[in-house]
Amino acid sequence: MAKTDKATKTPVDPKHDHSPKKEGLDRKEDGTLEITIIVPWTQAQKAQDSIENELVKSVKIAGFRPGQAPKNVAKARLNPELVKEEVLKKVVGAAYNEAITKYKLTPIISPQIHIEIFTEGTDIQFTAQTCEEPVVELGKYKEDVAKVTAKSKIIVPGKEEGKVDLDAILEAALKAAKITIPNVLIESETSRLLSQMLDELKKLGLTLEQYLSSKNIDVEKLRDEYKLKAENDLKLEFLLRKIADEEKITVGKEDIEKALASIENPTEREEIMKNPYLVASIIRQQKTVTFLSTL
Repeated sequence: MAKTDKATKTPVDPKHDHSPKKEGLDRKEDGTLEITIIVPWTQAQKAQDSIENELVKSVKIAGFRPGQAPKNVAKARLNPELVKEEVLKKVVGAAYNEAITKYKLTPIISPQIHIEIFTEGTDIQFTAQTCEEPVVELGKYKEDVAKVTAKSKIIVPGKEEGKVDLDAILEAALKAAKITIPNVLIESETSRLLSQMLDELKKLGLTLEQYLSSKNIDVEKLRDEYKLKAENDLKLEFLLRKIADEEKITVGKEDIEKALASIENPTEREEIMKNPYLVASIIRQQKTVTFLSTL
């Protein structure tokens, strides 16, 4: 999960409560952070004036060179919605970053932005939902995992040593731990997984409708399935990260070089080399799983 401060906007919900609110930070029970932010109209107006002054330079009016027409005439030709969108881009991102600094937050995902109020002459009011890294309580995971690995260590005369059931090991560790994943993070990961799935369908020449028909499910059911997968994947990711931190499991340069050397396809190797952080993260996870299998 890469950290980013880039804001993502969602359409204004007409059913959303548009009544004025107070600025502040609301920490939800699941770990979601909801920040209510108000940008004074005087600040928004400065941004709007600056944007309009730039946009009028490209307005074409018969009888005038670009940027030479009377400013009031050129402004009248501007698209109000475009101006509004540009103003929001300029002030919302900056105001969000100021709030992150003010509340000393370390978000791990881009915020979901909901514009509550934005009309000419009024303050801009919006909420930003994001989250920090979930708190993981490991519990007695070593004891529970050891009960699983113990079965593979039983040697029966005439038979090979039992194989380690990695799925059972991870399940035992997860059951022992306490992890609450913020809903905003689950929704973000669900959307990413669905987008990835749609790209794969496109490569296969299939439509979403064809896929849903083959599975005999609807869009809502599909999203529910992916939401559950997203939550489980995230729990496992943060669990392994916490264990790796506790056990001081690290990844060295030689580990990365060895992993890259094992990739035979030069093109694929070169592509993977562009993101060494991801490679290191995957290797660290593998090392952590190996550690669990030895308990």
